[in-house]
Amino acid sequence: MENYRPNVAAILRKPKSGKILICQRRGQSSCWHFPQGGVGKGEDLIGALHREVREEIGVGPEKYTIVSCRTGYRYKFDEGHLKKGLFCGQEQTYFLCDYFGKKKSISLNTHVQEFKGAMWIFPSEFRLEWIPPFKHAVFIQLFKDFFAVNLVAPVSVYENTFCD
Repeated sequence: MENYRPNVAAILRKPKSGKILICQRRGQSSCWHFPQGGVGKGEDLIGALHREVREEIGVGPEKYTIVSCRTGYRYKFDEGHLKKGLFCGQEQTYFLCDYFGKKKSISLNTHVQEFKGAMWIFPSEFRLEWIPPFKHAVFIQLFKDFFAVNLVAPVSVYENTFCD
């Protein structure tokens, strides 16, 4: 039986502009995603969300409001990798949150620094090239579900090589 790690992710959105926060993973130049992390034993999803957002970007729950939540986004890690020796992938719950804090409220130098950069973008500006291929299907569905945006999978250099 495959074992998926429970995970939560925060999509912080500026309510006036509709822009969302994405963060660049430290040590991986082409990996941008939302603040996210595992759900601890005995922890509920909202508690995990608040903890992860505070640990990863230094923002407490007083600076955002949960607007909606969707679950069941599942992916397997690349090349048979096991997280903590147990999990073949993650099953994620995404929370769309309206962010009311200031830009300076976001700090990437908290806890163990996981991100080296952050930017606010419109959902339609997100590119699948910014994440590993094993996450593409999740992000395609995620952006469709939350923003009615159709992300287009990048065309491989090798695709269409043998066209008629």
